[in-house]
Amino acid sequence: MAAVDIPGFIADLKDHAVDHHFHVHDERHFVETYSMRQSWEVVLHPEEACGGPLDLHLALEVDPRVVMSFEDQLAELGEEFTEPEDLNQLPLYFNWALPPLPYPPDLLVLATDLAGVGTTDLPLEVSAIDSFASVTDAAQRSLTIVGRVEVSLSEAFMGREQLCDALDRAHEISLFLLEGSSDWLAESA
Repeated sequence: MAAVDIPGFIADLKDHAVDHHFHVHDERHFVETYSMRQSWEVVLHPEEACGGPLDLHLALEVDPRVVMSFEDQLAELGEEFTEPEDLNQLPLYFNWALPPLPYPPDLLVLATDLAGVGTTDLPLEVSAIDSFASVTDAAQRSLTIVGRVEVSLSEAFMGREQLCDALDRAHEISLFLLEGSSDWLAESA
């Protein structure tokens, strides 16, 4: 049996996200058969955005080498159980996406504004993709915002990894994006 209950951690994370004003819509689990890497993805929205233009996906990337390293660390502790050192982390990604925006914001201004909202609790990367349906069509710009935090296997093992600060920031970022999207998607700007 695995030392860290990743499916249980994901279930707790979903319950905890509900406590932070999110609606959970879906969950996916992917396993790469060659390397045994796993990815857990949770699709959710802030309560204010159900049916709205904003998509938010949480993705926990599970590297089996990191998990095995943690299990080795636990085995070295032996019978005299002490709290394991915080040496092993897994990345948890927050991925926001908006549909093509007729009136997209300036990326530098948006990135600066979001840095103030996400703070150091949830550092963000802002990017945009311009796509062309055909050569004669105007570009359609879609925004993608990605935040990343580290999930401590030691804290998850001890049952203390709650991610409250990251979830609070994710909710604030979601509301900021929802507010801006009304202008970015407006019929007349």
